Amino acid sequence: MAKNNKSIYEQVCDLIKKQKLLPMPVQTLNEEAESTRYFGGDLKEFLAAAKALGAKGIFVETLYLEDDEFYYDSGIDDEEYLAMNGCGCNCGCGCCDCECCKNGTCNCGEDCKCGCQDKKSKKSKKKDDDEADGIWLEPEDLDGIDLSLLRPEIAKYSGRIGEACGARLTVPGVDHLEVEIFTEWYDKFAELVDEASEIIELDPNKALADMQAAFQAEEEAIKAAQAKSVKKIAVHPPKAKAKAKK
Repeated sequence: MAKNNKSIYEQVCDLIKKQKLLPMPVQTLNEEAESTRYFGGDLKEFLAAAKALGAKGIFVETLYLEDDEFYYDSGIDDEEYLAMNGCGCNCGCGCCDCECCKNGTCNCGEDCKCGCQDKKSKKSKKKDDDEADGIWLEPEDLDGIDLSLLRPEIAKYSGRIGEACGARLTVPGVDHLEVEIFTEWYDKFAELVDEASEIIELDPNKALADMQAAFQAEEEAIKAAQAKSVKKIAVHPPKAKAKAKK
């Protein structure tokens, strides 16, 4: 899009109007309740698709930069984490569906057919490996970590939190056709976030070590700056003013 003084929302609405379509401001309240099809093309192609579908209007929602975007998110919630990694059969969490384990303890013995003993042995092996080689982190273990510790340039965008960074366009219907358009500055921000996230996913342990080193360096730099700003105290007291002659 050409650069001008209009917000991305206003620019998108202008383009929609030129296609003889009516932009309709909306706000998503429950994304899980929506049946959405995400469009893979650009804005002009999306508008052409909307016309082909017989749309008489398009929902337009402003998107804003949020503070949680500055922190790593693996996209895996607690339930998914337990399902992926398992937690044994005697922890009482109910992860095993077989009747013998629903009370939190496996009573199958060596002839267990539900896989509980396999889970337990794998967990014990992993624990032994961790103790021998040191703790190995998974990417989801670093959820909530400040990504600017890996890509300092990310911190420069903190002043834009709450600023409009894009627009979500939706063709109304039983199955919604949707596309998201973003500003150039947000695309650069998202690229940095992706780079930092990829570093974590490739080697979580190294990423954590790098972030700890960056945090320590930042703390030392702050202390050094504060020390320089402190005024030196005079070694000798100021000279007393001469008394006025009577």
